[in-house]
Amino acid sequence: MATAIEGETRRMSQVLAAQKASFTAAMPESLAVRTDRLDRAIALLVDHAEDFAKAVSEDFGHRSREQTLMTDIMPSVSALKHAKKHMASWAKGEKRRPTFPLGLLGAKAEVQFQPKGVVGVVAPWNFPVGMVFVPMAGILAAGNRAMIKPSEFTEHVSALMARLVPDYFDESEMAVFTGDAEVGIAFSKLAFDHMIFTGATSVGRHIMRAAADNLVPVTLELGGKSPTFIGRSANKDLVGQRVALGKMMNAGQICLAPDYLLVAEDQEGAVIDSVTRGAAALYPTLLANDDYTSVVNGRNYDRLQSYLADAREKGAEVIEVNPGNEDFASANGHKMPLHIVRNPTDDMKVMQEEIFGPVLPVKTYKTIDEAIDYVNEHDRPLGLYYFGQDKSEEDRVLTRTISGGVTVNDVLFHNAMEDLPFGGVGPSGMGNYHGVDGFKTFSHARAVYRQPKLDVAGLAGFKPPYGKATAKTLAKELKK
Repeated sequence: MATAIEGETRRMSQVLAAQKASFTAAMPESLAVRTDRLDRAIALLVDHAEDFAKAVSEDFGHRSREQTLMTDIMPSVSALKHAKKHMASWAKGEKRRPTFPLGLLGAKAEVQFQPKGVVGVVAPWNFPVGMVFVPMAGILAAGNRAMIKPSEFTEHVSALMARLVPDYFDESEMAVFTGDAEVGIAFSKLAFDHMIFTGATSVGRHIMRAAADNLVPVTLELGGKSPTFIGRSANKDLVGQRVALGKMMNAGQICLAPDYLLVAEDQEGAVIDSVTRGAAALYPTLLANDDYTSVVNGRNYDRLQSYLADAREKGAEVIEVNPGNEDFASANGHKMPLHIVRNPTDDMKVMQEEIFGPVLPVKTYKTIDEAIDYVNEHDRPLGLYYFGQDKSEEDRVLTRTISGGVTVNDVLFHNAMEDLPFGGVGPSGMGNYHGVDGFKTFSHARAVYRQPKLDVAGLAGFKPPYGKATAKTLAKELKK
């Protein structure tokens, strides 16, 4: 008798086969069809924005309606509209220059962008709608079909998505599969034409191994410890406001959240005071504050508390930023105030693991080069932030470090730019999407060369019997 997971695996395989067959039968996928799919995705999100906001809040224990609309629904709609507006120009392909002198003889070269086929989307829990539909803009604009595996940790959102998608898309175009980690493992082993995973680096390694068996190309949007350089020339009031916003939005449960600060020794107190003021201005109270998000579940809450206990045990000073002097110990829920960790060391979990919560270590430096060296000694991060008015120092930080993306004098915002590629490097990910870069990620760049009527190979001495023309070509090309 087949088990439930075997049955679901069989169903996923059947849908994949049906989507591939439908894709092949429809080739070439017209721009009109792609536009229609983008319109339907936009309609799904706009029609049910409030439903998604309620479902997200149920899954988190609490998240405000406004935040879900701003950080999940609005970016998704924006990305889909951007793709719809620019898709025709992206799809035209690119003219390339044939090798001299073939262009003079009538040869032509170009790159044509073809859809890959069926894209598997494995989404995380922290932005459970946005991390499906923002990349979906590039997937649909490129002419692909999609199969979606949302997170099991946001079961209300996953169930809603599974219920709504069939109202807007035929199963041969887009399908949703819910379930636990076993379903996710089976999903990641399917022979997609491309797969995008957003989530933890540790899980990304498993996704890549699973994809390798079928040689499925993958885009991995991971995370890591995104550093925030606070230069001596930085406006400290600005730092406090913007770091607090970036660290406390979604209760720090953002892959691009500023993970730790790098602050000049003689300015540490001023920066900590500024962040504390910034947090209090945004959230004068927390427990009953509708604007402040809960940690998603008990497991993640306990993980964050263990980081703080570990830091205290190893000598760090932990500052709880609790503007309303509220009693969190007696609270029935997983809301958690910002905790600033002073004097963190590399043997502490807060400096080893991606934090993904409202915990902010503050490291000090004597010189900016010391801070740069520290970042370069660790995994390349998904985001990197620099605050300061010293252009030469900014250039030094940006040219001597490598990260997925950069925001200067703020945090997170490079991700909000639809015309900039979003992605990691090394342990923080591979590949990128957003805008034209997403279109290209989910397309196959097909090289097309058109040979002129002339016997080019003969003229160049490329075919036997080799003789004077061959010798002339070799002598010309094999020179220093």
